[in-house]
Amino acid sequence: MNEQAINGTKDKKNPPRHFLDLKGFSRQTLRNILDLSADLKKRLANGERPPILKDKMLAMIFERESTRTRVSFDVGMRQLGGQTMMLTGREMQLSREETIADTARVLSRYVDAIIIRILSHEDLLELAGTAGVPVINGLTQLSHPCQVLADIQTFEEHRGPIEEASVTWVGDANNVLASWVHATAIFGNRLNIACPEEYAPSGKMLNDIAAAGDRISLGTDPREACRNSDLVITDTWVSMGDKDASERRRILSPYRVDQSLMELASADALFMHCLPAHRGDEVTEEVMDGPQSVVFDEAENRMHVQKAILAHVFGIERLS
Repeated sequence: MNEQAINGTKDKKNPPRHFLDLKGFSRQTLRNILDLSADLKKRLANGERPPILKDKMLAMIFERESTRTRVSFDVGMRQLGGQTMMLTGREMQLSREETIADTARVLSRYVDAIIIRILSHEDLLELAGTAGVPVINGLTQLSHPCQVLADIQTFEEHRGPIEEASVTWVGDANNVLASWVHATAIFGNRLNIACPEEYAPSGKMLNDIAAAGDRISLGTDPREACRNSDLVITDTWVSMGDKDASERRRILSPYRVDQSLMELASADALFMHCLPAHRGDEVTEEVMDGPQSVVFDEAENRMHVQKAILAHVFGIERLS
């Protein structure tokens, strides 16, 4: 379900432009967002901060703790001339069981857009389905589209078009991988997935993998998945909501990205991690701080991509 499929606005002729998942967007639309992100990044480096969202108010709802998503959206919105309002579930009537739908209806009378970081993807869809303003997915348990667009921008800055790349995912099947599956179906790159059977893709993700055809391979051997890859990606082994930390570390320990694994990839392969990283668990210090790592470029690009997403939901595709 994408921004064209959900609308809860009273004006059915002009539904809000949500950004909920990569799935359902055209390649050209995502290319437009990436192009605008690159333009905004270049302008910022030149000291330009085009106030294209002047007087717009962004509500930022965070169910769980956040560093990169919170700061990048906050700073990005301000750089575009807008304002932000930070909210948490504990501070809102959501903590007293006000419905998501009622919350959406009220906020839509106060603010111009909403970014939400919430575990339940169904709650995200309900919010977007009722809101009369654009809703942006800052993360759910099922997807993390803002992160993967930033990953793609980072790769293309260093190595060129993602369409020609072989990408490898090592670790458990989580929300970031789900968005990489969506991106692969759109951009046409190769995606090699190595997950232990205990944490392999299931349900909707398996269906999305099957729909992408032979562009995605799914296996359990991280060494085979990394062979000749242009980009190796991993993520923390214990995410928000996971209760079985010690068991997850035991099962995922063969999937640690170390230098020997990176040496199986292409000589100029990049390493990415959406952060926060648990050094010594999913990635070694040597790789994290090594010459192939672009994790901090990747983190910076969250802000630039999210500025472009904010512009997109307000109908701005390019700058004059």
